Amino acid sequence: MNTIPEKTQLVIIGAGPGGYAAAFRAAELGLSVTLIDPEVRPGGVCLYRGCIPSKALLHVAKLVSETEESAAIGVKFSSPKIDLDRVRDWKNEVIKKLTGGLGMRADKLKLTYVRGTVRFKDNKTLTVKTVDDETGELNFDQAILATGSRPLMLPGVQASARIIDSTGALELAGVPKSLLVVGGGYIGLELGSVYAALGSKVSVVEMTDGLLPGCDRDLVSVLKRRLEKKVAEILLSTKVVELKEQKNVVAVTLEDKKGERNSKRFDQVLIAIGRRPNSENLGLENTAIKLTDKGFIKVDGQQRTAERHIFAIGDIAGEPMLAHKAYGEAHVAAEAAAGQKAVFDPRAIPAVVFTDPEIAWCGLTETDARAQNIKIRTAKFPWRGNGRTLTLGRDDGLTKLILAADSDRLLGIAVAGPGAGELIAEGVLALEMAATGEDLRKTIHPHPTLSETIFEAAGMLE
Repeated sequence: MNTIPEKTQLVIIGAGPGGYAAAFRAAELGLSVTLIDPEVRPGGVCLYRGCIPSKALLHVAKLVSETEESAAIGVKFSSPKIDLDRVRDWKNEVIKKLTGGLGMRADKLKLTYVRGTVRFKDNKTLTVKTVDDETGELNFDQAILATGSRPLMLPGVQASARIIDSTGALELAGVPKSLLVVGGGYIGLELGSVYAALGSKVSVVEMTDGLLPGCDRDLVSVLKRRLEKKVAEILLSTKVVELKEQKNVVAVTLEDKKGERNSKRFDQVLIAIGRRPNSENLGLENTAIKLTDKGFIKVDGQQRTAERHIFAIGDIAGEPMLAHKAYGEAHVAAEAAAGQKAVFDPRAIPAVVFTDPEIAWCGLTETDARAQNIKIRTAKFPWRGNGRTLTLGRDDGLTKLILAADSDRLLGIAVAGPGAGELIAEGVLALEMAATGEDLRKTIHPHPTLSETIFEAAGMLE
């Protein structure tokens, strides 16, 4: 580890979900692989500062909520006592187990793992700087860029102890009495839900006219009704004009759609307005690689850049910026690098928002279909008609199917409710297999389960 080799068949820059998946697959296919990343072990943002720690904290939030709501079914608990230090340690233990397992697999596959950063000297040479400040050059036959993304910050605003991004929020340094979440997307709503469950008075401000822009509005309405009971306020069509740190608080000036301004004070502000690709400072100008206006690397169906022997995968290769999309692209790039036939052409990439209730969808949304003038049929099944959801003490769910009007072919599926992230996999498979509404109606689903809501929704189409 940390010895810079002079040459490698394949170098992979970035050891997140895309990078380590590509490295493992390429090594399995017999390539000599060098994997470069600053962290001690593979994992990337997803494991260290994203998917995994956020889901660990969301599990804590779920437990807190369940203890509060169980009185409705006759089970009463005293108010939970939260040991924040233990919660933080447990979250870190989860990260350590997963990254440790990846490190062991990298060793088993005999990958060369270098802790450091790189710049392209030219299209065949990297300048590598290790975390120990050693510098060397690495010649490569092929390369895969998997450098990921980072949180966006409001223009002119610097992160601090009181103004934090998602990385700062996941460190869980403390629970502020009041928290403003700037951004009503999935990151803001997930982290806002965590802090609300831990005791913060949470306000959410979103500059568009709805939460989760791009998500099906029927699903958003299910989530919004529950969120309104959990957070102090949700301010839509509102933007942040100014943030000023004062003694012990942050003064925030907000402007609504009418142009009217008002000031509020919060103990802490979380900026969750999106992410941007890490495509700067890589020396790409020394290659023929091209970028889009948003900073993504342009790639073809095999994830090849304008330099045919250099690939790009994951967040740096375009939206959606999701770990499972990176996994799929990683296998395509690794197999193409090994000379196999491969192309990234999924019919459906699922999206999941791990709030309570969860929201998940894949394929076309109703809004997308209307915008593309595609004639569709829809079916919506409210979960209050499902036996399993009632036995769970929850009836605030919805399953929605989008089908082609002329052929009955499934075009999209959307689910809101507990466990939606697990249920959506059936929809992804159905879309990949070009299933029809009849296929879903004739598929026997176990009873009583939440999966029956898909069967029931399909039955409504007859």
